[in-house]
Order: sequence, then structure tokens, then C-alpha cells
Amino acid sequence: QVQLVESGGGLVQPGGSLRLSCAASGLIFGINAMGWYRQVPGKQRELVARISSGGSPNYADSVKDRFTISRDNAKNTVYLQMNSLKLEDTAVYYCNAGGSKYNRGNYWGQGTQVTVSS
Repeated sequence: QVQLVESGGGLVQPGGSLRLSCAASGLIFGINAMGWYRQVPGKQRELVARISSGGSPNYADSVKDRFTISRDNAKNTVYLQMNSLKLEDTAVYYCNAGGSKYNRGNYWGQGTQVTVSS
């Protein structure tokens, strides 16, 4: 049974930083692409960033140069470092496992809330 557990969300002021973590279990982490998505009420879930099993990233244009996705295969964990946060980054952030560098997989975490507010 695949489990993805996100952590690190919270409240931050515009311009601030947060680091999200997603701990994975129940899958062979090192061979799976991983990703982060976000969703606000009334809108579809959208890509934030994905990373291939080999560590190659893919970013949404809206977060390029501000967010960094990385993975630690020894810890079965994927990270999202978010810098220069904007009000429009406010959303529930979801971890995703499987798929490829460009396509989402079938497994989702429960989500973690990120709120950017002054």
C-alpha cells in the first residue's frame, strides 16, 4: 500500500519561504518519478513541479526560479523548497508518485495547506 505523507505547510508572509516534504512508503521510491501539485477551491489541481527518478526537474512557469524540487532516495523523501512566495501561491499542496517527469502518477498524499498572507 502506497502512502505519501506531506509536511511543512503553514502560514507565511509574502516574500517568505517554506520547505515541503513528502515521505513515501510502499513503493520502490528510487525508480518512481515524484511531483508536487496544488489546488485552490473551485479550480483544478495544477502542476507545480515534477522530478524524474534520475533527478531531472520540470517546473510550472509560474514557479520557475522561485521553487526547487529535489529528492533524497535514501530517505524516500521528495522536497519542495519555495522561496519568494506570493499571495497566489496559497493552495493545498499535494505530493504525487509515479508517472514520469511530465505526467502525473496514480498515488496522492492527503495534502498540506500553504497560506501566503500579510
